[in-house]
Amino acid sequence: MQLIGRIYGPDVAVLPIGGHFTMDPREAGVALELLGTKRCIPCHYGTFPLLKGTPEELKQQAPSDVEILSLEPGETITV
Repeated sequence: MQLIGRIYGPDVAVLPIGGHFTMDPREAGVALELLGTKRCIPCHYGTFPLLKGTPEELKQQAPSDVEILSLEPGETITV
């Protein structure tokens, strides 16, 4: 991920945070550090009981200068 951040410098990252099958909020926080992005849209959480990660947990784990843009189902955002 550090290589992706260094070569491509993404403005926003869409990262899974549900855990179990994907990254959890702690792992996504580390990914954000490595990517160097300043905005994150969390995905793959809250749809099944096994996916316990939340955007609030990601906010606690992410670098303080990263904006977490959590969306409700069907909601859109322009980045």
